[in-house]
Amino acid sequence: MKGVIFTEFMGLVESAFGFDTVDEIIERSDLPSGGAYTAVGTYDHREIVSLVTQLSEVTGKPVQELLAHFGAYLFSRFAALYPEMVNTAENALDFLEGVENYIHVEVRKLYPNADLPRFDCTRPNSNELVMVYHSGKHFEDLAGGLIEGCLAHFGETATVTRKNPERPEEGVSFHVKRTG
Repeated sequence: MKGVIFTEFMGLVESAFGFDTVDEIIERSDLPSGGAYTAVGTYDHREIVSLVTQLSEVTGKPVQELLAHFGAYLFSRFAALYPEMVNTAENALDFLEGVENYIHVEVRKLYPNADLPRFDCTRPNSNELVMVYHSGKHFEDLAGGLIEGCLAHFGETATVTRKNPERPEEGVSFHVKRTG
C-alpha cells in the first residue's frame, strides 16, 4: 500500500486526536516499518489495519466508523493534492464512474507498483451508479468513505446503499443514487 495513505492517516489522527494518540497507536502496533512512513514508500497493508485497530481501542470508536471517516477525509486530501485528477468530472457520479478507467490509470503512472482495488461500474440512469468493489484487502468501509467524500466535494446529496455479497469474489456493491 502506498505511503501516502499512511501519511494522510497519521495526519488525520494527529488533527483529530492529537500527537500523543499517534504515538500511542504506533507504540501499541507491531509495525515492520516502525511507524515511519514516506508518501512515496510502499508498506504492507496490514500496518494500516493494525493502526486503525489500535486507534479503535484507544478511542472507543468502531473500526468501520474510523475507516469511513478516513475515506471521506482522504478524498478531500486527494482533491487538494491532485486537483488535476479530481476536477476532470462535472459531478460526483461521473467522477466515480471514471475511477477505474481514468483515475487508477493515472495513479499507476505516478506509482507503478500500486496495488489498487478494482471497481466495476454500471450506470442504470444519469442519477444512479452501481460500483462493485473488488479487493483482497477488504477496505470496503474506506471505499464507502471515499464515495461519501466525493459526494461532499462535488456538493451533491445521494443515498449510498452497500450490499455485501454471499461470495466474497463477487465484490461489495455500492449503489449511489443522487437525491438532490
